[in-house]
Amino acid sequence: MSTPRPLHAEDKRSPAAAEAMARFHPDVVRAVSTAVERDAVVVVGMAQNPFVKKVRALLTEANIPFTYLEYGSYFGQWKERLAVKMWSGWPTFPQVFVKGALIGGHDDTRKALEDGSLRARLGQ
Repeated sequence: MSTPRPLHAEDKRSPAAAEAMARFHPDVVRAVSTAVERDAVVVVGMAQNPFVKKVRALLTEANIPFTYLEYGSYFGQWKERLAVKMWSGWPTFPQVFVKGALIGGHDDTRKALEDGSLRARLGQ
């Protein structure tokens, strides 16, 4: 297992920077975090992204219900998507969460379905 990606320490942020980060689309972060806490499987995506469509198709074909949250496309809502990325720490879309845990994107979800770890996490 690789070492975690280093993050800038919270205690090394000025109060103004911390406040600006907290004010950056809190409604979007709240909606995503609430869904991740509440629902067994959550996919956060964007329109026009082929990997978002593929991961939704994989879950549908596997008969795994999921909540889908969509934030814009390549042409808009990039700030809302950036807020989600800052919250999750994952750099791309889709972002797939199972029982509150970030699984990753399309390739990671496909692998988790193939090796059974996604269903195991769901208790199936």
